Amino acid sequence: HEQRRHWDGREFDEYIITTEGVGVYGETPEEYLCRMETLHELMAVLDTCTEAQRRRFLLYALDGLSLAEIGVLCGCSKVAVYQSVEAVRKKFINFFENRLNE
Repeated sequence: HEQRRHWDGREFDEYIITTEGVGVYGETPEEYLCRMETLHELMAVLDTCTEAQRRRFLLYALDGLSLAEIGVLCGCSKVAVYQSVEAVRKKFINFFENRLNE
């Protein structure tokens, strides 16, 4: 029985053990710090939104729901959802424009 080898020459079992919990791409400490700073900035902007704006925006941006689907889920009109999403977008635009001007 032939042992399976990974593309880099390690035996398959050895490869699994050494890479367990490690993604294909290893993030550098600098990249991790930048990602965390960006996450904190995004959360800071979302904290300035109303609960309804935040929920509708996240359902739209992260979950990919349509405005109509969000309206049904939240018990409001498609127009109200659109206004919430646009209000949050404007807050993000203003935040990042101000940040660039610093």
